[in-house]
Amino acid sequence: MAKVTLRGNSITTNGELPKKGSVAPDFQLVDKDLSNRTLKEFAGKPKLLSIVPSLDTSVCSTMAKKFNEAIKNHPEVVVILVSADLPFAQNRFCSHENVQNIVTLSMMRSKDFAKDYGVLIQDGPLAGICARAVVVLDKDNKVVYTQLVPEITTEPDYETALKFLLGK
Repeated sequence: MAKVTLRGNSITTNGELPKKGSVAPDFQLVDKDLSNRTLKEFAGKPKLLSIVPSLDTSVCSTMAKKFNEAIKNHPEVVVILVSADLPFAQNRFCSHENVQNIVTLSMMRSKDFAKDYGVLIQDGPLAGICARAVVVLDKDNKVVYTQLVPEITTEPDYETALKFLLGK
């Protein structure tokens, strides 16, 4: 279990992020058209998993917009944003905010992703959804960088995550 805070109050996750050098667990999440998507579908490209509680919060929204902007000229990579939001809400957010360079996926059918990645919040007001985290994978889905953001209401280290994603 990992410890993070929400406005200074300690909360726990169900586990730890995947270890650097390990192969990331596959997943099955829901796309905006309600189809199931897996990690295997993004094979051959470096990937950044932007894991957030909900796009209805300002920090999650900011993360989506910053990663969207950062990769707009990098078709060789993919950013996958995972949240507890329904696909309809994710699609509405992307349309409203002109976010079109990232893939949004929902945990609406299962919490297995959150459990497998060690980010399922166990207690407190956000129990049952994801802690804020970033996981960068190489083209073979090997973990090259992770960050579990220690305070859920703060943003991740974009610069370091993007350096690992873009190989700079």
